[in-house]
Amino acid sequence: MRTVNRLVTPASGTVTVGGRDVASIEPTQLRRATGYVIQAVGLFAHMTVAQNIAVVPELLHWGRERIARRADELLELVQLDPQRYRSRFPRELSGGEQQRVGVARAIAAEPQVLLMDEPFGAVDAIARRSLQEEMLRIVRTLQTTVLFVTHDVEEALRLADRIAVMRDGKLLQYAAPDEMLRAPANPYIAQLFAVNADLRRYDTLRNALGQER
Repeated sequence: MRTVNRLVTPASGTVTVGGRDVASIEPTQLRRATGYVIQAVGLFAHMTVAQNIAVVPELLHWGRERIARRADELLELVQLDPQRYRSRFPRELSGGEQQRVGVARAIAAEPQVLLMDEPFGAVDAIARRSLQEEMLRIVRTLQTTVLFVTHDVEEALRLADRIAVMRDGKLLQYAAPDEMLRAPANPYIAQLFAVNADLRRYDTLRNALGQER
């Protein structure tokens, strides 16, 4: 994931975003145009919710009124009341609320790509499910490409349009969820997805969320 925003330089091969090799883009410009959400959230403790969301827009020299409007729009998008939350500090939020603010901050400058590194791993099961559903709604609304890392097979089935299975640094299979379940590339993937049980669960999950293939 860190090769996408050039925190790590690949020894070989290329990473392209929007048809452009990221190696050809100035790193600071690239990172300001790429959203990033991590498991630890990483909100700035000394900043309010609104100030956290405003970090990248301020770096891009947006006007004050535009930033304020954007912060309120995003709080509404992640279903946090702007009047209640914009002036709060991270310590005053639950884990789920912090992750929602983290998502809002990541998409504040309308990034072309959103990187999410196990973003819901540290919250409880109820908050996790809520955040997953919220993530699906936001992606459908914004039409943003999301690169999402997870070790949770059910989470991958629930959220992904395409799944890449990696092991020991190698790509084993890259396919749509239904193809991954119906035609696993090797015994490891078949075992990972527990094909028979998860196929039924996949259909149930996608139907419940109203997803169309």
